[in-house]
Amino acid sequence: MSGAAAAAGSPALAEHDHLLRTRGVEHALDGFVSGCAFSRDGRTVCFATAEGRIALAASDGGAWREIEAHDGSILSLAPDAGPSGFVSGGDDTVLNRIDAEGGVAPIAKGRRWIEHVASFPGKPGSGAGGLIASAAGKQVELRDAAGTLVKTLEHPSTVSGLCFDAKGKRIAVSHYGGASLWFTASKSDTPRRLEWKGSHIGVVLHPEGEALVTAMQENELHGWRLSDGHNMRMSGYPSKCQSMAFSRNGRWLATGGAEAIVLWPFFGGGPMGKAPTELAGVPDAVAVRVAFHPQHDIVAAGFSDGTVLMSDVGTKRVLPVCGAGRGAVSALSFDASGTRLAFGTESGAVAVVDLSAKS
Repeated sequence: MSGAAAAAGSPALAEHDHLLRTRGVEHALDGFVSGCAFSRDGRTVCFATAEGRIALAASDGGAWREIEAHDGSILSLAPDAGPSGFVSGGDDTVLNRIDAEGGVAPIAKGRRWIEHVASFPGKPGSGAGGLIASAAGKQVELRDAAGTLVKTLEHPSTVSGLCFDAKGKRIAVSHYGGASLWFTASKSDTPRRLEWKGSHIGVVLHPEGEALVTAMQENELHGWRLSDGHNMRMSGYPSKCQSMAFSRNGRWLATGGAEAIVLWPFFGGGPMGKAPTELAGVPDAVAVRVAFHPQHDIVAAGFSDGTVLMSDVGTKRVLPVCGAGRGAVSALSFDASGTRLAFGTESGAVAVVDLSAKS
């Protein structure tokens, strides 16, 4: 995974900040930005900090509100299962619900840090409720949309990542020695264990349920083909991969961990025996956050020098969002429609960029 390919695809330095200047709204927070998310209705954006504060704004550029949400660092943030609001977990051992106006209500308080949260939306008019998952230590607690505990899922070691599948029927959990795949509605609560030696530090599920992939401490990825459990190894990274995202149709897996955005093909028998594709990148910086557009084959990436850019998978054209200088990117997210992109940095810079078509 070469820095030369990344440098060749880099946009002109003079144009780096154009999109942020002309279509973005910036704000400065006090401290490391530990997460960002849009509400499911797309109306509100939320940023969390390591100082326990959240910042909320209307996603179309309304006034910013900052609220003390946790007594300590916020370790995890996700949209709520409902159309508005968010859920957050912190090192104060509290799982909170945050509404669009900034109201904070505790859902649960435990004894360990809540390091990971995820949610799945209910289906309007169908009677099917949403789900909220939170991880503390070796346990994942699964709750309904109201916050009532449904079940507790036990793992052999500390949970390092979790995510729901596209239908909310399964939840994937990474931990030391592999991953566990649970059916959310099962009464037996017996997971499918996917084993591979080593420290697994994050997890994603293929949108069609074809594969599960984890990032590893050893600067590589490991995957399992779920139809038969076949192992898949994706290596060659110069640094640890901190972020992964599948494209909407599951053809590509975008990852950080290199100077370029690295894409693994999940079609035509891949990724086994297939070389990855490298999109644009930044010389002497590492992609630390990636996010796939929810409707198009476009990847957004945030780098260790603060650069944010987007790249089209098919044409490899690059659209710079902003240049270096705001701190390493630590959070990155599209809204559900793909018309807005939010990012935050380790230095407390946050921004929302309007990507909608203009008449």
